[in-house]
Amino acid sequence: MAFLDNSGDIILDAVLTDTGRFRLSKGDGSFRISKFAFGDDEINYGLYNKNHASGSAYYDLDILQSPVFEAFTNNSISLKSKLLSIPRNNLLYLPTIKINDVVTGFAEHSSRLFVVAVDTDTETSLGTATGVLFGETPANGGGIRTDQGLDTTEVSPAFAIDSDLIETQYIVQIDNRLANVISTFDNSRAVVSFIDDDNIASYYFSADSDLDYIKEITDRTANSAGMVIAGPRGTYLQFKLQASLDLNSSTYLFNLLGSTNAITGSGPVSVVTYNTLDSNVRVTGVTTGYSIDVPVRFAKTI
Repeated sequence: MAFLDNSGDIILDAVLTDTGRFRLSKGDGSFRISKFAFGDDEINYGLYNKNHASGSAYYDLDILQSPVFEAFTNNSISLKSKLLSIPRNNLLYLPTIKINDVVTGFAEHSSRLFVVAVDTDTETSLGTATGVLFGETPANGGGIRTDQGLDTTEVSPAFAIDSDLIETQYIVQIDNRLANVISTFDNSRAVVSFIDDDNIASYYFSADSDLDYIKEITDRTANSAGMVIAGPRGTYLQFKLQASLDLNSSTYLFNLLGSTNAITGSGPVSVVTYNTLDSNVRVTGVTTGYSIDVPVRFAKTI
């Protein structure tokens, strides 16, 4: 990754993704650009200064002169903040997605991440501490939940969120070497929609067909227990993780990519040092493109 000098006229740098370059390389004339995305991950809009002493022409000068990322093709780390065009001009607030860390069984671990115990020995050692997911027997452990809506106290949650701002489809992405996505209702494994060249698995969920994963938030009460969205609420997504066979049966990936960390559990010994491997699960709303990264730590007894 590199930065481009933006002191002149360069404000956009674009490249084909790895998949696009692969299709272009076929040279059979079938390559067509049908989808594209813009992003502004590197821009800090807090630099907008409406009180600049030199006048309005300088309000956004620092933003316009910010160096921009050189475009890169690794889709797993590029364009986390995609730009979105909304034709409506009467919106005061845009929806957000937040980790629900207050619902029993879905709260984070005290270390502010979710801990996935990859085998039964680790499950026994960590016990049922808050934020621990059972990676071998998912039915016995916790899960992950994200809530969507307008997170503002300026609009009462009693109001219904506009239909075009409700997320009815989500994309969940995770390193396929580490875990699979599991239903919180019947513990069945979700079907992978696509695995890219970086081994990132994408799962597509729709409210119409994946009722085990996506539900409407029906609680419209302000300051209600279990709610993390302050204003009008849309939908929530919940799922579990099942550790991969590689993590369950071997320490290879832990030795290659991980380290060791002390984790607080509720087992016979409260604090134990484990082999650990840190990663993220990315949840993206298809309607707005809003995404969040859910931090997860895979743990295995030493």
